[in-house]
Amino acid sequence: MRDAATATEPCAALAERDPVLADLISRHGCPNPFAWPEGDTIGGTDPFAALLLHITGQQISIAAALAIYGRVLALLDSAPTPERLLDLSPAALRGAGLSRAKVAAFHDLAERVVDGRLAFDRLAAGGDEAVLAELTAVRGIGPWSAQMFMLHELRRPDVLPAADIGLRKAAQALFALEAVPRPNELAELGRTWAPYRSYAAALLWSA
Repeated sequence: MRDAATATEPCAALAERDPVLADLISRHGCPNPFAWPEGDTIGGTDPFAALLLHITGQQISIAAALAIYGRVLALLDSAPTPERLLDLSPAALRGAGLSRAKVAAFHDLAERVVDGRLAFDRLAAGGDEAVLAELTAVRGIGPWSAQMFMLHELRRPDVLPAADIGLRKAAQALFALEAVPRPNELAELGRTWAPYRSYAAALLWSA
């Protein structure tokens, strides 16, 4: 993880080019874009487990996601692995609180890891666009989930999850927009924040 001293360079660059972000930095400092909102340890250190948590968290609150994920871990009775997950029936996973779509996504992810179609060491070494393409090939993983994985696990400095409703509402308020910007509009607004869009996203979330 970048430490506070290293993070000052991206925030200094953002403050120089965007007065709105400069004001946020003056009020909130330079937030860590790679930490989970509930603490930096909830995602764990295993990328497979982290992706399961990202899938679980789609379209529900963090509290609900953590509760469901905890029940999944209890079913596995140990750290999650693709093989153990595939041993669980869809009915058991549904009983833990997962939707049918998320159960299917869990199984597709596990199968891809087992047969080598998805390799985490390859993700760690790949460029942002390649990582995004590889992750979104997994059933149930869209751009938002892939980008959140790139932020929290791969810790990429230039990721803007433009579909995130929290970022879009923050942008509307901070930039005095008439309506909540569409994802493509937020992406366009954020072009000037490259190559530190992860830090800009953290600042908008802090607002």
